[in-house]
Amino acid sequence: MEYYPLFFKPVLKDYLWGGRKLEQFGRALPESGTIAESWEISGHEDGMTLVENGVYAGKSLNDLIKLLGEGLVGRNNKWALERGIFPLLVKLIDANQSLSVQVHPGDDYALANEGNELGKTEMWVVLDAKPGAAIIYGLTRQTNHEELQEAIIGGDITDFLHITTIKKGDHVCVPSGTLHAILAGSILVEVQQSSNITYRVYDWGRVNENGKSRELHIDKSLDVINYEQVSLALSEPIVIEKDEQRLTERLCQNRYFTTDRLALGKGELFSGLCDGSTLEIWGILSGSIELNGYLMEGVKFVLLPAGLGPYQISVLNDATLLRTYMN
Repeated sequence: MEYYPLFFKPVLKDYLWGGRKLEQFGRALPESGTIAESWEISGHEDGMTLVENGVYAGKSLNDLIKLLGEGLVGRNNKWALERGIFPLLVKLIDANQSLSVQVHPGDDYALANEGNELGKTEMWVVLDAKPGAAIIYGLTRQTNHEELQEAIIGGDITDFLHITTIKKGDHVCVPSGTLHAILAGSILVEVQQSSNITYRVYDWGRVNENGKSRELHIDKSLDVINYEQVSLALSEPIVIEKDEQRLTERLCQNRYFTTDRLALGKGELFSGLCDGSTLEIWGILSGSIELNGYLMEGVKFVLLPAGLGPYQISVLNDATLLRTYMN
C-alpha cells in the first residue's frame, strides 16, 4: 500500500439556485448554465470524486476505502469502514440565489427513515459575500411542531426565520436539526458528514425549468427541527496558537469532525504527522504553499491518508488554510 497526498477531480452540481462564480475560484465550468456546488472530496454515491494524481489516479474514494482501509481513514473511523463509506464530504457552494429553508436529520432519524443514509452535521466558511449577504440560522422565537406546521401549510413562515448577516471570513456551525438557509450572495466552503439528506421546509414559491415546485418534506422536517434554537448567533473562533507568523483558530468541533483555520506567514514551516489515528483534509483558501512537494494555491483541497506519516507545509506566500480531522 502506498500513501501520499490525494487530489481529486471535483463533481459539479447544477441546482437551480447556482451561478457562475466558482470560475473565479479555479473551477472549470461548462460553457453555459449555472453551477451551484462543486463536490471537492466525496465518497457519496450522488457525486463520487476520482483521484487525479499518483498511482491511484482514476480511482474513486470508495475504491480507496477497499484498497487502503484503516490506512486511509484511520483508527478513529473504524465505524466508517464497517459501513463501507468515506466519513466526510467537502464542497464549494455558489449561492447565486437563496437556497431553500431546510433542515437535516441526525443519524438515528436518518437510519430509521432513509435507508442506509446517515444524518448531516455541517459547517461553513464564507469565502466571499456581497454587502448585506445573510443566512437563516434557527428560529426567531420559541415555537412548536403544531404552530410551525400551520405556518408552513399556510405558505408563509418568514416570521419564524432568524436572519443574520455574514461576511467574508465568517464561519457557521450547523448541527443536525438546525433550521437554516444560505441566502443569495455568498460563496462558501462546506465541510459535512457524508450525507445528502435534506428536508425542505420552504422554497420561496419558486418552480424549476418545467414549471413545477420542488418537493417539500414537511412532516419529516417538523420531526427533526430543534425548536430550542432561537436567535442563534455566529460563534467566534477560539484561538489555539498565535504569534507573529502563525494564527491557529478552532472553528467547529463536534462528534464527527474538527475544523481549524490557520493563517501562516510567508516562509513559515508547518510540520504534521498522520499517525494512523485519523485522516486529514487540508484546504487552501488564499496564498500558496507546498505540501510534501505538491504546490497548492487558490482554493484547493487535499486528503492526507491516516497512514501517511510525517508531512510538511512550506508557505510560499501568506496563506489561509483549513484543516479538518476526526478526534
